Amino acid sequence: MKIALIGATGFVGSALLKEALDRGHEVTAIVRHPEKLQPHERLRPQEGDVYKQDEVARLVAGHDAVISAFNPGWSDSDIYNHQVKGTEAIIKGMKKAGIKRLLWVGGAGGLEVKPGVQSVDTPEFPKDWKQGSLATREALNLLRKESSLDWSYLSPSADLSPGQRTGKFRLGKDQLLTDANGKSHISTQDYAMAMIDEVEQPRHIRQRFTVGY
Repeated sequence: MKIALIGATGFVGSALLKEALDRGHEVTAIVRHPEKLQPHERLRPQEGDVYKQDEVARLVAGHDAVISAFNPGWSDSDIYNHQVKGTEAIIKGMKKAGIKRLLWVGGAGGLEVKPGVQSVDTPEFPKDWKQGSLATREALNLLRKESSLDWSYLSPSADLSPGQRTGKFRLGKDQLLTDANGKSHISTQDYAMAMIDEVEQPRHIRQRFTVGY
C-alpha cells in the first residue's frame, strides 16, 4: 500500500515507519526535518507543515491511507492549542485531497479507568502530560464528527516505551487495558504492529481502540 505517515521521525512515528517498511509498504514520510530519515528504497521523505491544510492535501494526495503521529512536542508550552490546530488542519487536508482512510495515534488519557471516568480526569494523572492528553482526547472528539472519513484511533496503554516486537498483545475499546499484575503497558514496536495490522485489515472503522498486554 501507499501510506502517508505524518510525524515519521517521532517517538511513535519512527516505530510505525519501520513496521510499515518492513512489511513492504511504500511510505511518504511527512516531517519537519527530512534529513533525520535514513534512506530506504520504499521511503519518500517530504518536508511539510501540518498546520497548513492545503499543504497537507498536496502531500497526502494519491495515497491509500494516512497515519497521523503528529505531536507538536511535549516541551511545547502551548501543546493543547497547537495539537488541536494541527488536528483540524490534517482532517481538512485529508478531505480536500479526497483521502478517506485516516489512522490516528491517540493517547491513553482518554481511556476509562472505571465506568465513566477517564484517566486524564483522575487526580493522580501526571500534570506534565495533562494538556497534551486533553488535546489527543479532543482529536478523538473531532474525528467522531467526521462521517466522511474512515478513521481509526489507536490509544496505547498507560506505559508506552521501547521494547520487543512480540505480537502477543490484546486489543480493547474504551477501557484501559492492564495485565495480571495491574500494569498497563505496551512496547512501541507492538503498538506499531497493531496500527499497521489495522491499515492492512481494517477492523475499527470510525472507532477508538486500544492495545496492551
